[in-house]
Amino acid sequence: MPQPEKELTPDASPQEWFGAELRYWRKRKPGLRAAQLGPMVQVSPSVISKIEKGAYRCHSELAARLDDVLETGGVLVRAWGMVFGDADKKRGDADNAASSPVEGTIQVRHGRILGRDPSPHSGSPASVDRRQFLAAGSLAAIAPKDLANLVAPAAPPELPKKITPREIEQLHHAADVLHLADNTHGGGGLVSVMASRTMEWAVRLLSVRCPDQLQIAFLSAIARLGIVVGASHFDAYAHDDARVAFKVASECATEAGDWHLRAKTYSFLARQAIWINDPDSGLTYADTGLVRSERLTATERAMLHSARARAFGKMHDVPGTIAAVGQADEAFAHSNPAEDPPWMAYYDEAQHAGDTAHALYEIAVHMRQDPGQAGRRFETAVAGHGDSFKRSRAISRIKLASLVMAKGDPMQAVAIGHAALDDVGLLTSRRAADDLRELGRFSAQHRGLEAAVELRQRIRGTLQA
Repeated sequence: MPQPEKELTPDASPQEWFGAELRYWRKRKPGLRAAQLGPMVQVSPSVISKIEKGAYRCHSELAARLDDVLETGGVLVRAWGMVFGDADKKRGDADNAASSPVEGTIQVRHGRILGRDPSPHSGSPASVDRRQFLAAGSLAAIAPKDLANLVAPAAPPELPKKITPREIEQLHHAADVLHLADNTHGGGGLVSVMASRTMEWAVRLLSVRCPDQLQIAFLSAIARLGIVVGASHFDAYAHDDARVAFKVASECATEAGDWHLRAKTYSFLARQAIWINDPDSGLTYADTGLVRSERLTATERAMLHSARARAFGKMHDVPGTIAAVGQADEAFAHSNPAEDPPWMAYYDEAQHAGDTAHALYEIAVHMRQDPGQAGRRFETAVAGHGDSFKRSRAISRIKLASLVMAKGDPMQAVAIGHAALDDVGLLTSRRAADDLRELGRFSAQHRGLEAAVELRQRIRGTLQA
């Protein structure tokens, strides 16, 4: 009989905190033991146990392999930089007290600590003459890390002396640009970099003096940006970063007394929790967002009831799902875009149909409920989403294909699946990728159908591209 795992003491030292982080992420993989994880990352089984107990110093390459296997979104490499990277730097500084000064770079917030550079490899090279460096050889001869430091600003941009309407307008413009990029391309790649740097700038602005008459508008602008950035990180599975952005958003919205932005923040916190298989927390977030619902517009209430429906669906609670979908539909029937904040314009008929379809999908596939309702709503979502919401359209198409593959005509599902893959294109959405994997699993149930086999091969090729 397996021995119970030793209780960890993450507060005892930074190394033991790192071990507790590793155990947390390992246990998110149901049934994965330390002895099994070791060979998966090319170390002996005992090494994992020792790292978790704070008795072994993890190296950076192992932290990167652990991130890949446990699908953390880079959390352990960032933690490594905070725990071990700083220690290495201090030792290096002590050994090289007379070394040349280093150039500064913009510190991008990743992980749990605002303003902290997360990467163990983020130190800039020694100060150099940039023109002489670039003249030394071809671009191919320059290490990408060194080149990145050469083109980066030498220091973070100087903060303004006080907040003016100009800064507030810039925050709104940044949120607009990121929102469009995220919905069109997904939250990964360059969009992720833009989101991180923009959020870091916004958080730094919080330390700047703001005149009383601009305080509410300023906090609301940061709240809205935090929602957009959090949504982008969520799509890229940078879940810790997303939670921090949403936390900043909720605090700023609450301080500003902006119930609309507060509701939107809790809607996204609910969606994220449900997606990572924590529907109970998702339901709590959605219910929290509905507090003082009389202050919200009908569209916002529909948005939050849709989140509740998705939580119940993930729980496989059929009565709860159907009731919450009914409440969402009732609220949406009274939707009046003229009453909504401008940034709620995304929640139109297509968005509502897609959100409620996701809830009904869960009970149709797993609880043998009628798939017709979910299918019709996905069709409405696909038809209603334009190219500006390519990711939402692609995800709805993928889920519709999975629903039909599991419950209907597989040949029809194949056709829908190919249309979905056409839509996916160059999306960087990890949510869309996971939904494609699910479609591939449903397609595998029809091994004797050549068209289904070809769809699986195309899915595999798309995911590997």
